[in-house]
Order: sequence, then C-alpha cells, then structure tokens
Amino acid sequence: MTSAEGGNTVAGGIQQGPVLQGRDFRDVTFNTVQAAAVPVALAQLPAPVTAFSGREAELEQMTALLDPAAGPGAVVVSAVAGLAGVGKTALAIQAAHQAREAGWFPGGVLFLDLHGYDDKAVQPGQALDAFLRALGVPAEHIPPGTEERAALYRSALAAISDPVLVIADNASAEAQVRLLLPGPGPHRVLVTSRHTLAGLGARLLDVSILDDQAATDLVDGVLRAARPDDERIASDPEAAQRLAEACGGLPLALRITAALLAADPTLTAAELADQLRDEISRLQALSYDDGGGTSAPSVAAAFDLSYRHLDSGAARLFRLLPLNPGPDVSTAAAAALAGEAVSQARTVLGRLVQAHLVEPAGGKGRWRMHDLLRLYASQLSGAGADAHEQERARDRLLEYYLTEADAADKHMRALPGMPVPERFAHRDQALAWLDSERANLIAAVTMAAGTGRDQIAMTLPPRLSEYLDWRRRFEDKIAVLAIGRNAARSLGSELYEAIALTSTGIALHEMGRFEEAITAHRDAAAISRRAGDRYREGMAVTNLGASLRRAGRFDEAITAHQDAAAISREIGDRHREGMVLTNLGIALAEVGRLEEAITAHRDAAAISRETGDRHGEGMVLNNLGVALAEAGQPEEAVTAFRDAAAIFRITGDRNREGMALDSLGATLRQVGQFEEAITAHQEAAAIFRETGDRNREGMALEHLRLTRTRTG
Repeated sequence: MTSAEGGNTVAGGIQQGPVLQGRDFRDVTFNTVQAAAVPVALAQLPAPVTAFSGREAELEQMTALLDPAAGPGAVVVSAVAGLAGVGKTALAIQAAHQAREAGWFPGGVLFLDLHGYDDKAVQPGQALDAFLRALGVPAEHIPPGTEERAALYRSALAAISDPVLVIADNASAEAQVRLLLPGPGPHRVLVTSRHTLAGLGARLLDVSILDDQAATDLVDGVLRAARPDDERIASDPEAAQRLAEACGGLPLALRITAALLAADPTLTAAELADQLRDEISRLQALSYDDGGGTSAPSVAAAFDLSYRHLDSGAARLFRLLPLNPGPDVSTAAAAALAGEAVSQARTVLGRLVQAHLVEPAGGKGRWRMHDLLRLYASQLSGAGADAHEQERARDRLLEYYLTEADAADKHMRALPGMPVPERFAHRDQALAWLDSERANLIAAVTMAAGTGRDQIAMTLPPRLSEYLDWRRRFEDKIAVLAIGRNAARSLGSELYEAIALTSTGIALHEMGRFEEAITAHRDAAAISRRAGDRYREGMAVTNLGASLRRAGRFDEAITAHQDAAAISREIGDRHREGMVLTNLGIALAEVGRLEEAITAHRDAAAISRETGDRHGEGMVLNNLGVALAEAGQPEEAVTAFRDAAAIFRITGDRNREGMALDSLGATLRQVGQFEEAITAHQEAAAIFRETGDRNREGMALEHLRLTRTRTG
C-alpha cells in the first residue's frame, strides 16, 4: 500500500490471531519482527480546571453520550464547539473525568491537542503517530503513510476490549480528525473545535457563554482556590457584575480576570472593573503574563487564531459587521454592508457561524457577535482596513435602513385601496420588520448624525414616527426626532423641522407633557404657515387643539379644532377632516356641549367609513361612546364601545382596545349589567398589563373594584 503522504510501500501487516492482549503491546509481532518493550500511555486525561461553573446542562448532555448505555459504536461529539475561549476543552475534560469516575472507560483515555488554529497544526499522520505510541506500538513498527497508520490505529483499538475514550482537542477541520475515529466497538470520541464539524456524522453540541451568576462564581472560585479567604468578589457583587459584563461571560476572559486579581491581592474588583470599562483598551487588558511569552493567556490572541483561518470574503465581512450600530444584524443588512447579494452574504455568514465568530440572534436571518469579538473586529478595521471602504459600507447600510423604513412606513400609514410599496406583502409584515429592526433603526439615526450624514439623520426619524407611536415608544421617538430636527436646521429644511416638531408634540402629548406639546405644535404651525404648507399647518393646528384640551384650555382647543377643520375642507383632505371633527367633539363634550359633540363624532365616523380608515373609525367610536354616556344615552354608548373594541382588536391596537373595554365596563355597570362589566374591566386590566401602561391598569382595576362592590 502506498502512503497517503508519499512514503514508502509497506509490506505485510498485523498478524492474525491472539496477538493483542488488553493494552500491552510489548509482545505484539509486526512483520514477524519482535517489538521492543515500550511504555503504554493510556492515562492522558489532563486535570480538570478549577472552579468549573455554569455548564450543568451541557455536561449532562455530554456524559449521557459517553454512557455505555447509549449503545455500541463510536460516538463522536464534534459539536463541543464554540468561539475561542468559551471553555470547550474544559467541558470535554470535565465530562471525561465524570465518565472515568463512573467506571465507563477502564481502557483508558487518549488526549491530544491538535493545535488546529496554530501556524503549525498537528497533521493527521502526526496525531496517529502520537496515539500509536501511546498505545504501546514500537516506533519502528509505525508505518510512514497516514492511511496505514490509521489502519493500524483502528486495529490496535479494536484489540482492546475495555472501552477507551479518545479526545481530539482543538481541531480546525474535519480532515484533521476523521482518521482518528475508531471503528465499531465500545470506544468513544470527543472532538472540540471552534468550527461546527457537521460532516463527521457526529452528535453536535454548541457551547455558549456563561450567564452572569456562573461568570461571577467562576472568578470567585478561581480566587478562593488560590486564597480560600479571598472575599473580593463575594464582598462586592456590584463590581463582580461589572467584571462579568466586561468579560461578556467568556470563560477565557473571566479566568484571565481572576488571574489578574490573584496575582495582585491589593487590586480590588471595582478597580479592575474600572480598568476594563474602556472598550478601546479592554482587549489589551484581558491578557495575563504567565511567563509563557506569546502563548500566555490572551483574549485577543485567541481571537487572532480564529480570524487567520477565515477566507478573504469572510474576513472582510467580519471586519464590517461592527459598523452596524445595533445589537444584531439581519442578513439583508449584512449584505448591504458588504455590497453583496443577500444570498452571497448568507453564505459568508454561514462560514462565520461555522467558525463561531458570529451566532444566530434568535429571529430567523438575524446574527450577532459576542461583545469582545465585536471590539476585536472593530480594532481590526481601524488598524488595517481601508477607511474609504468603511465609509462606503456605512453609506450602503444607512441607505438600506432608510429605504426599508420608508416602505414600511407607507404600509403603516396606508388606508385601504392606497398603493403601497411591493417590498412588504402587507402591513403586518412591515410591522414585523420594524419590530425586528427597531434598535438598529434608532441607533442608525444617531450614527448618521455622528458621522455627518445629516440628510439621513433628518429623513429617517419621520419614517419611524408612526411605528413608534403604534408601539408607544415615545422616549425613543422624542430622541430621534430631536436629532432629526437638528439635522433639518443644519440643512435649512423648514419642512422637516416642522415635521419633527409636530411628531415631537404628539409624543409629548401621549406622555402627558401637554404644555411642552402645545409649544411644539405652535412652533410647527408657525413654520408651516411661513412656508405656505397648508397641509402641515392643518396637522399642527389639529394636534395643538388636542393638547390644549388635555391642558384644560377648552375654549382655545375648540377654536384650534375649528380652524383645523376649515383648513382640511379647504385643501380637500377628508381623512384629516374626520380626525379634526372627532377632536372637536371631545373638546365640545368637555364644556358640556354634548349634542354638538355627538354630531361631530358621528360626522367623523361617517368620514372614517367613507375613507376606509378602520383604525380611525375605532377612535371616533370610542369618543362617541364617551359623549353618548355623558348625554344619558348608555345603551347607544355600549354599542359604540363594543364596536370600537372590536375594531382595535382587528387592527392590533392593544392599548386602545383596553381603553374601549374599560369604558365599556363602566357603561355596563351604569345600566346594571355587572357580570359583563366585570369581564370587560378584567380584559382591560390584562391588556394594560401586557402593554406596560401601569396608569391605565390601575384605573381598570379600580373600576373593577367599584363594579364588584356594586354587586355585593
């Protein structure tokens, strides 16, 4: 047979018969030559790490695979996989110790670090040579060819009746370990890798970072192993939490942190946490000089080894991903960063996932980087990447977010029959996209302003306004609109300044900051009037009236709504006219002009039905119900509230559905329908709890209490 590595042809082979006895190869005859006496090394399992913490589930899963009860045949656990420093080797060694203590591997343990990510990785032939020597095979009888060594290795293991555990640590590729797999029999194999080696027919097990409690337990355990009375972690839980966060739950970083503390008993946990707060220097700080030179523990050095194994396309995307300003990134956004087709970006992301340099982020087609990896990739970009490429990538990403947000916003605002962009199949899909990208979109506004991209900083916030109202994210809305307004001033755009002021006023109104809202709306109306934009002026005056009413300035509010209605009729905006009329009805009801209020609401409801605005119709009907109840027409009010709640349920506006149900309950109590009233208040309280509206939840519960009191 010819060696796979180009060696000489080997004649003969292992003699048949009872040649191999147990684990003693000293009397084995190879090619009719008596072997020299050599040591057998089948106790190669390293000592377990100190303070092993937070891996109970993975440990249980792995030991279950090693259990002889799992059945015959070699079991390979190749997915003891994860990013550099996540503790794969420690987990494999811990599982092996438990298995040995259970008596599952009386044949012994073979362990070899394959150095798969080093410059001089252990080749399969070298690994086989090491294992054969450990099995007691004399050096002169180890064939030069890799394939022949693999055959001899399998034969040697097959001759051992007691189960042997083989641990191939730190493999970088399937080819590095495939020839190390035993043939059928009682033996088991564990493989650790930074890549998911899915082609070995193995059971896959991914190892993730530690949670905060396990992280602090690890640091505390390492310190107490060195000095049992060391209380620096236990006595300062706040600093311990900050250390865990700075290390991102990465065991390598945590052990380096513990080593730094152990080496300097005067260094407090709070002082070290302060040192690690600076992101720029954090990776440099997460290293420990143990006298090993370049092999000393270092988070950045561990990441270097993984990065150097990437192809150029994967390395480029890895460097670009930190430019995304949010906590995770979609495949489409990653494609925009790279300037590639989505399908191509997905392929490249798959290679990064396989290397455990990015990971799935929960939702389909979403990805994230560990915090320390993100810092590492950012530093790579700053150190060696073309700055012009970085700027082009930012431009592509921000343009992507603006284009997609614009399409989603059009779906959010569209009335039935209105044309909408084809980018989303329907409104719910647009809403789902906005939900998934909210954090990125908010951060993109800040990034645009911070990098001098005022045009996007100005135009993106209005595309988010309707959505943020819908989800009641008013603080986010005010923040991005403030940025947008500053950008509009820089660019001299009165239109966008007025838009930002109007939207800001709406958010302030919803937050109960009515005087601030009045100021914002008046400023918006003045700017729009100066610019000759009657549509924007009418919108601002409409909202001004609403805020004046909530501030108790009812006569001013009625005047503002009448002015707004006149503007809407002048420009032929029926939809806006309907909204103005319902606001006018509310203001009229506040001053006791109930019949006028009911008329205004009914006119508004008719316009909403005419324009197909179901959500607007629900708002009008809710307000109509209030006016009818106050006018002594509770039966008609019940009908209006029921219809409003049904519309809000259909349109997905949970908060307003709760408001309609709470009002329905109060009106039902008024007409003596107590059981139905109780149900309505309970449903309303549950909805407000769901939406986080604590004020209205309290009101609904109080109304529920009053109703139950009435029932005795």
